[in-house]
Amino acid sequence: MKKALPILALVAATLAVPVAASPAAAATSDFRGVNWADQRDNFVDDTLVLGGLSTSDSYATTQAKANGILAGFQNNLGANTVRMPVNYPTVSGSYWNSYTGAIDAATAKGMRVILSYWEAASSRNGTVDNTTQFWSMWQTIVDKYSGNAAVYFEPMNEPYGYSDADWKNLAAQWLSTYSSAPRGRVIISGAGYNQRLTTIGSDSRFDGTLISRHTYEFFDTSRTTEDSWRESLRTSVGAYASRVLITEFGAPMTDGRDYDSPSATDSFVAFIRGTAAEARAEGLGTVYWPGVRIADPYRLQEIGGSGTSLTLSTTNASGRDQLRYSWGLDGGGNVTLTHYRVTNRNSGKVMDLVGASLSNSAEVKQYAWNGGLNQKWAFEDLGTGYFRIVNQNSGKCLDVASASTADGANIIQYTCGGGTNQQWQWTATGSYYTLKARHSGKCLDVTGASTADGGDIEQYTCNGGTNQQWTRTAS
Repeated sequence: MKKALPILALVAATLAVPVAASPAAAATSDFRGVNWADQRDNFVDDTLVLGGLSTSDSYATTQAKANGILAGFQNNLGANTVRMPVNYPTVSGSYWNSYTGAIDAATAKGMRVILSYWEAASSRNGTVDNTTQFWSMWQTIVDKYSGNAAVYFEPMNEPYGYSDADWKNLAAQWLSTYSSAPRGRVIISGAGYNQRLTTIGSDSRFDGTLISRHTYEFFDTSRTTEDSWRESLRTSVGAYASRVLITEFGAPMTDGRDYDSPSATDSFVAFIRGTAAEARAEGLGTVYWPGVRIADPYRLQEIGGSGTSLTLSTTNASGRDQLRYSWGLDGGGNVTLTHYRVTNRNSGKVMDLVGASLSNSAEVKQYAWNGGLNQKWAFEDLGTGYFRIVNQNSGKCLDVASASTADGANIIQYTCGGGTNQQWQWTATGSYYTLKARHSGKCLDVTGASTADGGDIEQYTCNGGTNQQWTRTAS
């Protein structure tokens, strides 16, 4: 991001949906991201140094430091994506081996990584600094990561120095030069400051790629209402919502503003709330600027700790709420969702998303209550007598695997959709409740009436057993 001109971008990616669940409004909706930036704002003439890291760090030290930063993104925000800058000095020099430690740490944690090229500070004009170095840099990156499905390539951040035609020609040349990079993992910036999206979406040379959007309050200070910011985003996306990702958007987070309360006078509040609401409505992924950038007033996370034991804390809880709302998590704003621990009568143990996984098809089992976000669930009323049950950590839904109607079918989490295998009826039986899957009419059941940690949870013909009886307690 640039402080004189901060950047907000939407990033998109192809997303699988569970059997019997209708697809999300946009294929990018599962990108829940933050930018991890150099304190100098990524526009540097030398090696990029992300917050908390040092050019003297080895690969192992970089990984150890990165693990603390990335765990903070996951635990504090529920993020599954991190956007990181690259430039020629970083990739061509001796530090590249260490820098890859941060990339590798993120993918090892199940996160997506977006690598985006940034210009040097001394030659910053919205065009590639040195084309020979540019192609060499990307060759090194693509050679190393084209085979890693978690790594995405953004050829250039904010190509505002090019005409639309010239930028598209350069981006098309990138695709041709690095044909080994799967198109579904290439993010083409909108023309200008990642704003003109339809010129990319309408060009068949970019079919199958994602499209990046940036948006900030200072891009258009004439907009002062939530609705006007929603209209701005909706208009720019056009017919290409399934491909658009906001890879940068942000606002002041360290001055105590309340983004959970509508404001008729604070344009930043209107901007964040309107952008979050429209991104959620369109099903767009969002990547906040910045998750971490030391001393940036827009930063949503603050680095603590020392050495390789780094931690993150949240600078503004209401800003976090709006970011999570943009991701399809929580109620956001004035719509606060209550999260519950869901406890089995027989075992006294709670429904738990194993390993706090963010992945589709991760299993749901029972464990002793520990207060983790992976043990907290929101009941989203569908207005039909059924609920979707959404994990607070991952934002994914309680799902009967493959929409099976068989006894013993596994219970997993999966991206929320419209399938009836993600719809549950919460029915009182005395002081306890059963959870019945709409598609099968079968009950949520702890396998074999186990009382052990790790006891499996399945669907089974309703029989009134205490291993099919549950309570929920606000947590």
